[in-house]
Amino acid sequence: MPPQVDLSRFSTGQFDRGAGPLKEGVWLLVSRLLFQLCPVSLSAIKCAVLRCFGASVGHAVVIKPGVKITFPWKLTIGNHVWLGEECWLLNLAPITIGDNVCISQRAFLCTGNHDYKSPTFDLITKTIRVEQGAWVGAGGFVGPGISVGSHAVLTAGSVATKDLKAYWIYQGNPAVPVKERVIARS
Repeated sequence: MPPQVDLSRFSTGQFDRGAGPLKEGVWLLVSRLLFQLCPVSLSAIKCAVLRCFGASVGHAVVIKPGVKITFPWKLTIGNHVWLGEECWLLNLAPITIGDNVCISQRAFLCTGNHDYKSPTFDLITKTIRVEQGAWVGAGGFVGPGISVGSHAVLTAGSVATKDLKAYWIYQGNPAVPVKERVIARS
């Protein structure tokens, strides 16, 4: 019989959650009430709360209702960033979001995965970086270890499994470059 996966032996190994159980528990409660159940943006309050939990958050950040952030202490957000309704930042590893970035509705930034070759399905985490001026469209997926280049666009429903080059528009699953992004002069 060929080797098989045995999830009863799964372990997170060296994974560091970055905070103790009390801090994480309080965050889960606060995030549920303020970020996921609150029907209004309250962006300034949400940014202040994120900072209290260890996030680095710039100014003029807009956080819409339903945003899910796993570990704020592993999050860096620049200035003038928009986090759309129900987007999810699954930041088991650090996520860095540059200035003037838009993460649209239901976009999913996922820093965690599993080693499918391992019989114990080991956890793998890798950082995500979304550089200045980039846009992750509604329902877009950015996988572990991906860098979204400056002013790159991942169109709605597309899946980034490789780094996205600056000033390019990507579409599809897996996302491929479809054309350069040209921004008009103001």
